[in-house]
Amino acid sequence: MSYYNHLIVPTLQTETEAQTQTQDASDNNVWRFRGSDTAAKASSVMMRVNVYKLFDLCSLENKKNLLPLGHGDPVVYLCFRTSIHVGNAVVDVIRSGKGNSYGPAAGILPARQAVADYVNRDLTNKVTSSDVYMTVGCNQGTEVVIHSLARPNANILLPRPSYAHFEARSIFSGLEFRKYDLLPEKEWEIDLQGIEAMSDENTVAMVIINPNNPCGNVYSHDHLKKVAETARKLGIMVIADEVYRETIYGDNPFVPMGKFSLIAPVITLGSISKGWIVPGWRIGWIALNDPRGLLKSTGVCFSSALIILIDFALPEILEKTTKETFAEKNLILKQNVELVCDRLKDIPCVVCTKKPESCTYLLAKLELSLMEDIEDDMDFCMKLAKEENLVLLPGVALGLKTWIRITIGVEAQMLEDALERLNGFCKRYQKKT
Repeated sequence: MSYYNHLIVPTLQTETEAQTQTQDASDNNVWRFRGSDTAAKASSVMMRVNVYKLFDLCSLENKKNLLPLGHGDPVVYLCFRTSIHVGNAVVDVIRSGKGNSYGPAAGILPARQAVADYVNRDLTNKVTSSDVYMTVGCNQGTEVVIHSLARPNANILLPRPSYAHFEARSIFSGLEFRKYDLLPEKEWEIDLQGIEAMSDENTVAMVIINPNNPCGNVYSHDHLKKVAETARKLGIMVIADEVYRETIYGDNPFVPMGKFSLIAPVITLGSISKGWIVPGWRIGWIALNDPRGLLKSTGVCFSSALIILIDFALPEILEKTTKETFAEKNLILKQNVELVCDRLKDIPCVVCTKKPESCTYLLAKLELSLMEDIEDDMDFCMKLAKEENLVLLPGVALGLKTWIRITIGVEAQMLEDALERLNGFCKRYQKKT
């Protein structure tokens, strides 16, 4: 279990550590500071809350080693390695001393130009360096964009299932959010009719994730065009999270949402975290795909911060990276997907309805009617963690009940072990009649 300690330490306290954290209720009326209810509510919807709860159920005395497949960080596994040229780009900046100073809030010009050139490869309506804002990972990009749209009575449309940070940030910024559905029976396409039904005069934007996390689908050109046309009809912008654009191992090609920016304004969120396998570097961007200048004319503005060291290395990273850089990683993910989908055919009560083409996760549906003593997906995952030391993410953490998410961005042997345990667990709880 020690190999994964850095993933679970926040939830595993020793007895000595626990004893130092005492509470004295009589002192509460002395201090003027109090925790923010809004911050607590925002924190409660984050996926890590569920993951840590499941880690707590795993036993240090259990003879089975911990298999943490509830969240994704491929970097910790030896089969996923950051490219040497990417690491060298950062080393060169460190040695030169160029990255030791403060930088402009939006990012240094060479980095912003490199991002513009990168996203323009697939665009007809080009963005300029002035349309790019560097951020501390895609998460900060999300925070900046959502906070810039928050005003009294405004609301934003978020996908279900989804990456929970959009919801958490909306809560923190006081921006009402409404959930629209992704349709599993239509390969997780966006429910455009549902979007029209739930929007009103206070709706300001819709968020899409393409390639999709956690569903693993890649939207077609025609579907994205319909998304843009729906946004235009409603008078809203499209916020496109495209962090997985270099993590595609299926047949459907990636189409950037910015292609449709003449129909409706598009704000693109990106980063090097997933494609280049460097999530710890925290470097991302916001790109404004708005050839008609609607964002500026309506007073939408942004302010960001950045990690200047990686900012200086970014032009070298983006300009010198070839398709081969991503090929090995994507091949491993494809092989892992094939492995999981093949093994799930023999595991009762768990069904993969669509083989993912992107992302580092696989969604599977639980057939709870065929199981006994399992109430829902959270109960399933809690019992699984306690009995098998296997952590999977319950669908409820993504807004999707009766589903589970399996991380495939791990070593193949870990998946083999996990599926063997999952099979034994499901057979134990399968109804006998």
